[in-house]
Amino acid sequence: MSEDTTTPDVQVEVTGPHVLDPTQLTASGRVGRLWRDRAAHVVRGVSPPTMALGTRTEGDASVSQREARAVIDLALRVGEAMLSTGAPSSESVATVLRLMEAYGVRSAHVDITFTSITVSIHRGLHEDPLSVMRVIPGRSPDYTRLEGVQALVDDVVRSVAVGAVPMEIDVARSRLTRLLKAPHPYRRWVVTAGNALIAVGVVVLFGAGPVTWLLAALSAAVVDQVQRVLYNAGVAAFFAQAVSAAVPAAIAMPLFWAMGRDIDVPGVDSPSLVVISGIVVLLAGLGLMGAAQDALDGYYVTAGARGLEVVLMTAGIAVGIAVVLGLANRLDIDMDVSPFVMLGGLPFVGALGSMLVALGFCLITYSGPRTMAIAMLISGLAWLTFEAALLLGLGGAGSVAVAAVPAGALAYAAHRRFRVPELAVATASIVALLPGLAVYRSIYLILANSPAVVGNAVIHFVSAVTTGLALAAGLSIGGFLVRRRFGLDRAALRARRRSRSGYITG
Repeated sequence: MSEDTTTPDVQVEVTGPHVLDPTQLTASGRVGRLWRDRAAHVVRGVSPPTMALGTRTEGDASVSQREARAVIDLALRVGEAMLSTGAPSSESVATVLRLMEAYGVRSAHVDITFTSITVSIHRGLHEDPLSVMRVIPGRSPDYTRLEGVQALVDDVVRSVAVGAVPMEIDVARSRLTRLLKAPHPYRRWVVTAGNALIAVGVVVLFGAGPVTWLLAALSAAVVDQVQRVLYNAGVAAFFAQAVSAAVPAAIAMPLFWAMGRDIDVPGVDSPSLVVISGIVVLLAGLGLMGAAQDALDGYYVTAGARGLEVVLMTAGIAVGIAVVLGLANRLDIDMDVSPFVMLGGLPFVGALGSMLVALGFCLITYSGPRTMAIAMLISGLAWLTFEAALLLGLGGAGSVAVAAVPAGALAYAAHRRFRVPELAVATASIVALLPGLAVYRSIYLILANSPAVVGNAVIHFVSAVTTGLALAAGLSIGGFLVRRRFGLDRAALRARRRSRSGYITG
């Protein structure tokens, strides 16, 4: 008889503070998830990304291919005209986008390099896209034509804003062709006089006398004619700059010869000012200003190309002057064209010089009489602001930035009130503050071929770059502040945002 070895079931109740009831465990998990959700809600993004990355699927499928080709052709012609006549990249892109949107094309992409503009249209997933490029033949400020192009686009956009049918594309193209083929408002000798006025204004800024004014005007007039001949002959820009820079240096050589032999030339204290006036006329720092503006707007390709152009053109000037200096040394003439000169005279005399520079610039860019008058007034005010900022110890870059803010604000206000081109007024009003001489100083020190001054050359080049950036930033800030007061139409606001967005490159 076997023994039963099974153990009977024994129910043991285990209790203690470390054991939770199942209902308590469930409630605890819910509380934990609740707090995790709350913490995630605090840090997790709730809005779509600011920059669209491959998610823009809308197209203009409703636009026929024939209409799309007509719109893109007109837009390219407008963009090419604006870039060729001196408009910055961002303004050109914004204007092209406004025009295309007025004709019902809202999926356009615009890309600008220094030598070309490309416009692409996405017409939907099942339609063929369009992409066309035009080469920019050259860049020469012409604010009469630029104003006409902007007026044409404004007329098209304004008609759509009031609910009317936009201007026929063929009519707009014919109007654009007429204004681009129209003769200049001034004869060529007026442009030459404008260059002479710029040279006179420059030497006035440095406190020179009337005789130096005449020599500077003569030098600038000859330089203008030489450049015209070289351009028509197809000479490369670098060599044209070198030959043109040799002209004021050659005019100054007899003055240095007379001073070296203690012969007093009445009214001429510094022959270097004649050469410096020619340098400023040739450079004017406008390329550097354009490069700074494009860099601030995010168009780094065009900014880099413009900056390289400034360096190359400045090197051409330095080579031309160096050739004349070498010839002077062979003739035993003590000639040293130093770019280190100080501003001279009273602030109001400097303001007068700045106004002459503005007037001359308006003439060489074919600006209208109202634009000239307004630009001269703003230029004088900007120079007085610059002088006041220098007295407060703000330094060179800080002073030009402070002076550029009211210039940018008043330029846009004048555009809205008197219908004058904003770019022409703003640019002409700050020409006297542009760092063309600072760029030349850096090249001058590099050509001195002395390791001891290379550091100074870098310092002057950085100073020129920061001055250009300060001017561009001041104009942008001033214009932005006044735009908030006057406002822009909705199409202009959308175009400005798109022209600076991540998917439109420069």
